[in-house]
Amino acid sequence: MDETVLAYIFKDDEVLMLYRNKKKVDINKGKWMGVGGHIEKGETPDKALVREIKEETNLDVISYELRGKLLFINKDYKELIYLYTVNKVKGELIECNEGELSYIKVDKLMDLNMWEGDYYFLKLLLNNEPYFELTLTYEDDKLLNINRNI
Repeated sequence: MDETVLAYIFKDDEVLMLYRNKKKVDINKGKWMGVGGHIEKGETPDKALVREIKEETNLDVISYELRGKLLFINKDYKELIYLYTVNKVKGELIECNEGELSYIKVDKLMDLNMWEGDYYFLKLLLNNEPYFELTLTYEDDKLLNINRNI
């Protein structure tokens, strides 16, 4: 099973989002999401978070919090996602090779095209829900089920 990190970087009343539109083959193509990526062999989720944010955005993480875990299931594919919020970074954004980075006002997040389950867990993050675990089961782009606790 793949293990990844996913981060939502907050700045004032905005969140840094990535519009996935640059890779030819991308399960996330055309969708908005936080930044992140795969955890490398021997790497902790926290170290992967810092590395992935640096690679995709050029930002250095100062303050972050593990907010939950997501088990993403789509047919035979399973991915364990460590979900973070980042509240302090430093540095200047660079162009990302996976898509377009953009700070989006918090009150506009739910207007973006995202995976259906993202709307659910983003509401939990925005409402400062304590640590949570979810299983999100899909068939292609259709969300079949959300279960609390992996």
